[in-house]
Amino acid sequence: MLFLSKPLSTKQLPTRKKRLWGKNLGRSVFALAIAASASTTAVAQEAPRELLNSSYDIARELFAAINPEFEAWWQEEHGEAVEVSQSHGGSSAQARAILQGLRADVVTFNQVTDVQVLADAGLVAKDWQDAFDNNASPYYSTTAFLVRDGNPKEIDSWEDLARDDVEIVFPNPKTSGNGRYTYLAAWGFAEQQFDGDEEQIHDFMRTFLSNVVVFDTGGRGATTSFIERGMGDVLISFESEVNNIRGEYGSDDYEVVVPPVSILAEFPVAVVEENAERNGNEKLARSYLEYLYTEEMQRLLAGFNYRVHDEDVVAEFADQFPETKLLEVENVFGSWDNAMETHFGSGGLLDQLQRR
Repeated sequence: MLFLSKPLSTKQLPTRKKRLWGKNLGRSVFALAIAASASTTAVAQEAPRELLNSSYDIARELFAAINPEFEAWWQEEHGEAVEVSQSHGGSSAQARAILQGLRADVVTFNQVTDVQVLADAGLVAKDWQDAFDNNASPYYSTTAFLVRDGNPKEIDSWEDLARDDVEIVFPNPKTSGNGRYTYLAAWGFAEQQFDGDEEQIHDFMRTFLSNVVVFDTGGRGATTSFIERGMGDVLISFESEVNNIRGEYGSDDYEVVVPPVSILAEFPVAVVEENAERNGNEKLARSYLEYLYTEEMQRLLAGFNYRVHDEDVVAEFADQFPETKLLEVENVFGSWDNAMETHFGSGGLLDQLQRR
């Protein structure tokens, strides 16, 4: 092959060869254009369709396991390559990001109100909780404690967390659904413990909150503070998360305590219809969420220490989940709207109880 340091000028060619040069050059350019176009088309055809799942902070590993399974299932069922991408952060922060333009097709959150705010904005259907079984919650959890090996402070219940010698780590209820569940679980315990006496409930909650050494914005940050920075005597998080942390960082170094009374933490899902329609992903988005209810995925969820609804899977994993009385937000606080306004709104009870 001849390599030229610079192209020949047509002035250097005889007239007939000039014409041939021009024709050959034109044919070459045309051929290259066709080849480039074919290559671009092939790449476009081969690129998988993308679905974006917006989820809560500590669900990265969970959906990193679920997504390849769904992608393989969709390919087999529909003969189409798809790719599920993930966006994670505090549940409320993710909802705000969608309101500000994040083009998520689906949400898999850890609190009903973070989906409802999208429904109120017209991005999610008004009747979104009727779109899937179990109030659109394919799995659920509760709030539990992670303590250091040997449980040196002998922490067994919420009552122990209001002692003077105990330091607590959990996410900020203002920014994290995880943190709100913790706060509401502690309040629900106090309401039962003190038979609804408001003064005693407030005293308990004031002490409980004063024992918090750091309010991270999300569950993952709280885990980092407790595990890597060595802060606190107890990390409060979802039962699923504390079990996963113990498995990851060493079962000999940490213990999980499920208190006798805790709270039902539902994990609601919804199609962000406006985005899914704009992205051409309506059917794909719904199928993705329906897939979470299949027995195979219910088993995978249980393997990640989430409680599930499939009866066969529940029986299979019965020994993994201690019995605890699960309080429901609606029964203790009237509704999520009431809980949000009364406790977490600006100047609400959370703010009042934290004042020194």
